[in-house]
Amino acid sequence: MARYIRHACGFCTLLLAALLANAARVQLVQAGDYTGNPANRRSAIARYQQPRGDILVGGRPVTGSVDTHEQLRYERTYTDGPLYAPVTGFASQSYGTAFLEDAEDGVLSGTDPMLAPLPLWNDVTRGLSPGADVVTTLNRAAQEAAYRGLGGRKGAVAAIEPATGRILALVTSPSYDPAQLSGNGEAVTAAWARLNGDPDKPMLNRAVRQTYPPGSTFKVVTAAAALDAGVITDLDARTDSPDPYRLPGTRTRLTNEADGCADTSLRDAFEWSCNTVFAKLGVDVGVRDMKATAEAFGFNDSGVRVPFQVAPSSFDWHVDKAQLALSSIGQFNTRATPLQMAMVAAAVADDGRLHPPYLVERTVRRGGETVAGSGARPVRQVMRPYTAEQLKELMTGVVREGTGTRAAIPDAVVGGKTGTAQHGVGNTGLPYAWFVSWAQARDAVEPAVAVAVVVEDASADRGEISGGGDAAPIARDVMRAVLGR
Repeated sequence: MARYIRHACGFCTLLLAALLANAARVQLVQAGDYTGNPANRRSAIARYQQPRGDILVGGRPVTGSVDTHEQLRYERTYTDGPLYAPVTGFASQSYGTAFLEDAEDGVLSGTDPMLAPLPLWNDVTRGLSPGADVVTTLNRAAQEAAYRGLGGRKGAVAAIEPATGRILALVTSPSYDPAQLSGNGEAVTAAWARLNGDPDKPMLNRAVRQTYPPGSTFKVVTAAAALDAGVITDLDARTDSPDPYRLPGTRTRLTNEADGCADTSLRDAFEWSCNTVFAKLGVDVGVRDMKATAEAFGFNDSGVRVPFQVAPSSFDWHVDKAQLALSSIGQFNTRATPLQMAMVAAAVADDGRLHPPYLVERTVRRGGETVAGSGARPVRQVMRPYTAEQLKELMTGVVREGTGTRAAIPDAVVGGKTGTAQHGVGNTGLPYAWFVSWAQARDAVEPAVAVAVVVEDASADRGEISGGGDAAPIARDVMRAVLGR
């Protein structure tokens, strides 16, 4: 009898061991699979059981959380939602997250291991730490000036602090209120469908996710390549540049909007945006050096993050000479985001150095303790410092007496470059109006801001666009906001 009892006890022990082993397998090995299963609502319920951390601008939150007293308890709220949508993105119980809400989701939601009091604490307790706050680099006044300047027109503005790479403004228009997507009801579903079906694409972040032909603003890059390569050694020397200029290997003749461009100097060609001079310069520099300079500025780089991903700007180097000529004046396949063109202006302003742009200054706990800073970022020398000085001289000439006079600011040195980019079938669409610039207070030791503005399908006539009629005043107001003028 005792033998049967021993066998039964042994068998029960084996069953208990198997049960414990299976429980350990489920809890430890397969926990991730069960947690990530769409049918498992526990993780979603836990995620929304506490308020989300906030995104801060100028020390004040532009996000919040409201207690709905429902199963998914806390819902995201936004202050001035359309103004900051290109930065915050949305945090939706139905559609996930975007932009900073996505890139910093671990910090904001409390799931980031850095927030746990002890290593692996959250894994053991299956709990969440309180969400931390994300402090942005934005300048509130500059952000508001950019949004107000666009006034609902399609376009975007990006502003950078040249000496650091801090993003001071990032605006896109038309915009939307991310709060429309925060919950999970029928109204959210309808808002999602309406926003995605809107032909004006209010959810498109034109500042970092839309590329445009940069038009004449790209002549800053072409001028940098020509000066660095020694193709141009004197800003005031006459160039061998016929008007019109026949594109190499073709019968196509390139002309100018301005008069007096034939054989004119680089200074005058830059101030009055002579296409023929810069198209020929690009050919004279050659595709290898043009590609090297463009890529030094950030073109063809698919790894730019701020911290969310930025669409790569492109300079096509698989081109013939005629195509290179067009590429060198910001046409053909050359395309750029507004953020990329702000980087171009910033590199000129900071003596040829390019600081990678970034949007997050630091992350902090609710008590104010810093969790992580922005970290050291590599600086790239885009061009020789003397070349940058020459370009600053050219750009100040544009604002002082060229096509960008509407960007001038009293008691400040302002440099700029206007641009008119053709698009559409047969270039039939209204041109994109561009302006890139930088500004420095007269009593300051270095420029404070670099700006890029693009206005799509500008309503002004072509002459006004090429004179900075649409984009330059917006850039001026953003620069004034940063300078405190």
